Amino acid sequence: MRAVTFSRLGGPEVLEVSELPEPIPGAGEVRIRVAAATVNPTDISFRSGRQFTVDQLAEMGVRPPFIPGMELAGVVDAVGEAATFRRGERVMAIVNPRRPGGGAQAELVVVPATSVARVPEGTSLEAAATLPMNGLTVRLALDRLALRPGQTLGVTGAAGAVGGYAVELGVADGLRVIAVAGSADAALVKRFGAQTVVPRGEAAIRGLHDAAPGGVDGLIDAAVLDAAVLPAIRNGGKLATVRGFAGPSERGITIEPVRVTSYLHNHEALERLGHLVAEKRLTLRVAETFPPEQAAKAQRKMAAGGTRGRLLIVF
Repeated sequence: MRAVTFSRLGGPEVLEVSELPEPIPGAGEVRIRVAAATVNPTDISFRSGRQFTVDQLAEMGVRPPFIPGMELAGVVDAVGEAATFRRGERVMAIVNPRRPGGGAQAELVVVPATSVARVPEGTSLEAAATLPMNGLTVRLALDRLALRPGQTLGVTGAAGAVGGYAVELGVADGLRVIAVAGSADAALVKRFGAQTVVPRGEAAIRGLHDAAPGGVDGLIDAAVLDAAVLPAIRNGGKLATVRGFAGPSERGITIEPVRVTSYLHNHEALERLGHLVAEKRLTLRVAETFPPEQAAKAQRKMAAGGTRGRLLIVF
């Protein structure tokens, strides 16, 4: 099978397409013939060595060639004993690329059935591939914030992949969403359901605070502003961070670092996200597609920023 791989850490130029043996599903696992796998910032961190060195990966049982990618969609191609899916079913899945079997950017990927959910009818496999990682990241963030219907949720970076899902899932949870976005994205974020859109920039944090007197009850920091967003949160509120920021905090604000790996096997949550897509309460956005031979180009485009929706590797 073909896979996007790298055998040494470095810039995008280390990416290549390799022929690898076909993986075999074990008990409770399914093998998916991948139609599309997304490109995410975590892929850049993995490839560049920002997260782990080669020696650290080896200690985790992960050796080259490495396969990036954390989410995919495709068709079930083989099923291990006791797995609850059938061959031919259209599915989406989340996967940790820092495992011996590698990540999502391969023609065939084996994952536990608990990491898989069916793709809603009428949804393309390319669009479905954009949901598992970022959708579960936001679901986990909202679960950690534990806000009640009617409370206020602030969202920075609301036009991005994580931010867009944060707005829509917050609305689905009955929250009043106050979002930060650029002026060019304000109408889009309003369509997602934000009650108020605050222009990004130097005055954004003040704007968030003013839109919810006393500060928002909870905030999902998709723009990775970290400590800079604390003044927008009320005393005793909560902040969900997506790149590991854990403090220091102030005024009794609880900081919840969100690591989606803790939801890798949350089939029920992924299935519920699919239901929201079917109900047209969650918007899937594909920005551009690339063949595996252009994985380096896709990562360079991701690193440049400003992408609305997700970049995909299609097989």
